[in-house]
Parts: sequence; structure tokens; C-alpha cells
Amino acid sequence: MEIKSTDLVSLFQDALQGVGKEQLEQTGIVIQVGDNICRVYGLNNAIFGELIEFEGGNKGIIFNLAEDNVAIFLLYTTIPVRELEIAKRTGDVFRAPVGKSLIGRVVNALGKPIDGLGPLEPEAYNPVEAPIPPIMERSPVNESLETGVMVIDALVPIGRGQRELLIGNRNTGKTAVALDTILHQKGKDVICVYVSIGQRQSNLARIIKLLQENNALEYTIIVSADASEAVLNHYLAPYTGCTIAEYFRDKGQNALIVYDDLNNHAVAFREMSLLLRRAPGREAFPGDVFYLHSRLLERAGKLINGGSLTALPIVQIQSDDITAYIPTNLISITDGQVFLDTKLFNRGVRPAVNVELSVSRVGGSAQTKAIKKVTKALRLELAQYHELQDFAQFGTELDEVSQRKLRRGSIAVQLMKQKQFVTYSFVAQTLMLFLLKVNLLDDIDLKEVHYFATQFVSYVESVYADVYNQIKETEDISDHTMDKLKEVAIEFKKMFKKQNKPVKAEK
Repeated sequence: MEIKSTDLVSLFQDALQGVGKEQLEQTGIVIQVGDNICRVYGLNNAIFGELIEFEGGNKGIIFNLAEDNVAIFLLYTTIPVRELEIAKRTGDVFRAPVGKSLIGRVVNALGKPIDGLGPLEPEAYNPVEAPIPPIMERSPVNESLETGVMVIDALVPIGRGQRELLIGNRNTGKTAVALDTILHQKGKDVICVYVSIGQRQSNLARIIKLLQENNALEYTIIVSADASEAVLNHYLAPYTGCTIAEYFRDKGQNALIVYDDLNNHAVAFREMSLLLRRAPGREAFPGDVFYLHSRLLERAGKLINGGSLTALPIVQIQSDDITAYIPTNLISITDGQVFLDTKLFNRGVRPAVNVELSVSRVGGSAQTKAIKKVTKALRLELAQYHELQDFAQFGTELDEVSQRKLRRGSIAVQLMKQKQFVTYSFVAQTLMLFLLKVNLLDDIDLKEVHYFATQFVSYVESVYADVYNQIKETEDISDHTMDKLKEVAIEFKKMFKKQNKPVKAEK
């Protein structure tokens, strides 16, 4: 829409007649509206990101500053904004409600409750764009954040304050891993924030029901911007969720935030940028899309006051292509990634974590000593197993050593299979991986490997509670304890084989 300068003069004469000079600097007039975005003339001193109020009751955020007007995205789609309407500066930015009263609630990207449980009682309203904690206020990541997923805790460990990317194709279990992690935080004094960006309402309803059934809403906050909402809500949702989580981090508590998923967030930002007529770059994304996610994920970390904010961003890829624009950006920003493989998923290996493509850059220093001792060579063994498996598929004859490596790798894969929403403590994981380390699973049928290991954990916990509690309290496993466990495992193995001895059919 083109508006001549003479038209603007007449508009001001009609609409702003008698307004003083000070007021002219703080107010403007709407000259164009469309696609949930409007342009306002007259806000000469306005700043980027400032919150603007409209005469009709709507509000908006400035996203573009031009020579003679500002572009504002509207917060509410239900309140109309018309041309010639007066817009007024607030001198403030958009703020999100924070406080303990949000725990167990479901809010939208604007901080409004959408769960029908009544109004919120926030302790404060904090800006959604907060400064990143400086390096002097941060502490090294040296404390483990258990996910309850054995393959992750053993091979791709995550520390409190880390940013670990969950990446994979559609329907490979990315959200399931994140939800398992949230469910496992029960009783661990960790506040969880789940941010849903551009998901269907039915998916969110299932997640809320799952968390309710497992009493996980007692320590979880859900921020939702579903697929039907305006593009601005998709943009704001992760920042709102991060602001809520930072409140608990700054109070010295541990917080975990899941962004599901940041690909939808980048698409929303691309849509906003194209509406603002910004120059498109690679894959039509604007040039500052890297800054979009870097300033969000850099807010995660561990502080010297004891509080931490761990981020688990999720990104969906297509056809296992991790070289796409947004995934490569996020891989370079985060401290590692957990890659979920479609081929493994289809073969029944779940969680379908591809160990070769997964990495944790700081979690190793936060891993418990007990798990570290029983998984020293496991990653190498799995890599050799997958390499030999490729040869075996071609019918290549393998020597005895290679066959033994194949057998051991298949046992490890079976051991680390895990049902959805079933998590294990680090003690249980230590005991199960100990069986693999001392070769006590070699003569167990592959289909019974996981069952045998879980039964062994229950046996130790009930009969040898002193050994179990010692590992739990010290987070370590000594050589003496290993010798004791080996004796217990041999004893249990005899009992297990006796109970599960196949019965011969009568003639």
C-alpha cells in the first residue's frame, strides 16, 4: 500500500488536531493493516521490541524500524485494529508471568492460562528477551542430569546446565525421549518446562494426560502455541518458556526446558521476516536466523548460585539430512546431539539412538563414576558391531573373533532397548551394564537379555540392599563391590536358568 506524504499530512490534521508536541513524539497513527501486522506513522522515538498499545485495546511488538514508519506484529487476533487508529508507546517490552503458581499449569505464548483452572497469580512479570548470564556468573557443568534412558545416560550423558539437541526424522521418538526425561525428574527437585511450538492440539492433550497420569504436572509447566495460533505466538513461545524457567534457575533451583520443536520456530520467524519484506537467504530464511536460536539457547547454563537451566531443543529433519540449514545451526550452537535413526527405529531398536552420530561435549565430566566405570569400552564395541553387521549382511564369512564381537554387540543392543515411559535410575543402569562388562550375559538368550538384567536389579535391591544403597549414596562402584556383585550375579544366574528351564514335551 502506497501512501503519499500529502495524505499523511491530512490524516494528522484530522486525527491529531490539538495534540501537544510531547504527545506527538509518543503516539502515532495506523496507516496500514493486514496479515496480523500493521504499520504506524509517527512513533519517531520508538525502539525495536517495544510494546505498543492501540486505541481499540490491542497490543503489538515492534519488529521493524523504517524511516517514516514502524512495523508492528499484533498480539491478539480477536481484537481488530483499523486504519487511522491511534497507537501509543508504552516505553516497556513484552513480559511473561513467572512464579511458583505456574507449576502444573498450561499457558499460551502470551502467558495466559488455557487449562480452565482459573487465573494465574504470578510473582512478577519478566521480559521475555533477557540478557545472557556472563561467564563470571557461570559454573562448570559437573553434575549429572539423569534422563532415565540407559543408552543416553551411558553413552551420551547430559549434565545440568547443558544444551543437548534431539534430532531425527519424523516419528523416531524425539518427543518420547524428552517426555521420558521429564517423567524421570520426579522427586529430583527439578522444575520442567515443556514448550510446544506449532503442534496439534490433540498431541498436546495426549502429553498433558500422560503427565497427569504419572503425577508429573506437580513439577511441570506447559507453554503452548498450537498450529492454529498466530505466527507471533509461535515466535514468542520458546522465549516465554525460557523466561519462566529462568525464574527458578535464578532462585538457585534446577530447571529443565524442552523446545518441541525449533524447526517450527524458525519457520514462524521466516514467515514474519517475509511479511516484513526482509531479504531472504538460504532456504528463504533471513540472515539473522542463527541469532534467533543462539540468543535463546545461550540462556541455558549452570550458575555459581547453584541453579541451572538445562535445554533439550528438538529439531525435525527430512531423510536423515542433518546438513540442512536449521539443523546445522543448532548443532553448532548446542553442546552435543542425540541422533534418532529411522532405520534403527524400524528394526525395533528403541530408543533408536544412533551412537556413532550422537555426541555429548560436556556431559562426560558430569557422568556418575559408577556408570563411567562400567561403560569404558562400550561405545567402541558398538561401533565395531555396526561395522561388522554391514559385512555380515553380504554373507561374508567372519572369523571367531568377529563373531564374538557381533554377539557381544547384539547383546548390548538388546540390553539397552527400553519401553516408552519406563525409566531406570543410575543404580539400575549400573547393575545392568555391569552384567555386560563381566560377560555374564553371553550365554543368555537374546530375547531374555533385558528381562534377565531387570530381574537382577530387583534381586540386588531386595536381597542385597546394602550393596544397592552403597552405589546409590557414593555414586561409585569399587573393585570390592564389583567382586561382590559378580558372585551375586553368578548365584542369580543359576536361579534364573533353573526357573526358566525349558520343559521337554512328553512322547
